[in-house]
Amino acid sequence: MGLTIGVDIGGTKIAAGVVDEEGSILETCKVPTPPTAEGVVDAIADAVRTVSAEHTVEAVGIGAAGYVDDKRATVLFAPNIAWRHEALKDKVEQRVDLPVVVENDANAAAWGEYRFGAGQGHDDVVCITLGTGLGGGIVIGGRLHRGRFGVAAEFGHIRVVPDGLLCGCGSQGCWEQYASGRALVRYARQRAAATPENAEILLKLGDGTPDGIEGRHVSQAARAGCPVAVDAFRELARWAGAGLADLASLFDPSAFIVGGGVSDEGDLVLEPIRKSFRRWLVGGNWRPHAQVLSAQLGGEAGLVGAADLARQG
Repeated sequence: MGLTIGVDIGGTKIAAGVVDEEGSILETCKVPTPPTAEGVVDAIADAVRTVSAEHTVEAVGIGAAGYVDDKRATVLFAPNIAWRHEALKDKVEQRVDLPVVVENDANAAAWGEYRFGAGQGHDDVVCITLGTGLGGGIVIGGRLHRGRFGVAAEFGHIRVVPDGLLCGCGSQGCWEQYASGRALVRYARQRAAATPENAEILLKLGDGTPDGIEGRHVSQAARAGCPVAVDAFRELARWAGAGLADLASLFDPSAFIVGGGVSDEGDLVLEPIRKSFRRWLVGGNWRPHAQVLSAQLGGEAGLVGAADLARQG
């Protein structure tokens, strides 16, 4: 199969792109994410028609945040769009007259990294995305592992602290409450409130109060050497690395790929994650260690991965 289209549905925008067999994006367009569920379907179709106008494409892959059924056709549940058992495949196919594959967005990103990014050369990889929350994807033996019902790799909702912090999913103590962009900001605000004398750089970047601290401020302050910001990254990394050690006990991959906005800070976060991973890996002194790698495709991973999954059929 030649050219396919990948669609990445975000909270504020929908991105579509024509992708070739080498994972190169030939043309893209972005449209705002509409406020209604049916409006999102129409926007997807409009974006597909726009990017396909000058290309002959053969299929469409859609990456959607939420639970996607085992047939890769229906979004069972989406946290940010009012989709409940949404027949997304059928609805988009009717509008664009092309075969459509629907996949969880983190799975699509993991597949994109496996095929064209940091996962090249590995047959067994586990990806995590450290963004506002924590997502993931699993490739075992060169195949995307989706589970019997299509909803595997929801790593962010593994409970790591019994009766811990309340999560948006309704449970308590989920991993993403301790290893995510949201957690990073919480750590920074707590530490700035406790020791404002160590957070002067960080506080000046916001409005001067702990509550005014945002994620971008933590990154900027950490790069400038602010002790509180650096410590916030270390705390996030401690939880992230410990979680990867647990995942190693489950899947024993040759590589972990860390993506998402938090990973954009490079070794500021990756080196502490690696250190924590080695610290908590069971039998770590006597067993091989998986590599902990930075994602390479950035924000395009989901679009590229979805397009390639459409090519796989």
